[in-house]
Amino acid sequence: QVQLVESGGGLVQAGGSLRLSCAASGRTFYAMGWFRQAPGKEREFVTATSWSYGSTASADSVKGRFTISRDNAKNTMYLQMNSLKPEDTAIYYCAARRLPPILSTPANYDYWGQGTQVTVSS
Repeated sequence: QVQLVESGGGLVQAGGSLRLSCAASGRTFYAMGWFRQAPGKEREFVTATSWSYGSTASADSVKGRFTISRDNAKNTMYLQMNSLKPEDTAIYYCAARRLPPILSTPANYDYWGQGTQVTVSS
């Protein structure tokens, strides 16, 4: 049974930092990524990484502020979020894709976590 379990969300002031974690179990994946969904908006791509090669892709809105990383030994992916802005407020979801390449469309991901809330106050 595949499980993706996120943790690390919370409330932070603008300019602050948070680190999200996603623990994966049940099978191996080609890529894992983070998406987010704000109230009344569609789920959007944040960033993703290939599990074996470490290649990454990120949305322009988070480049230079968010960093994705992984610990293969722990089967865990991380999202370090710095210089947070109120517009980063959303539920953040961990997602996994079985096959290459890294894609940015939610429909192309096979497995999803339950989400973790990130709220950035101004």
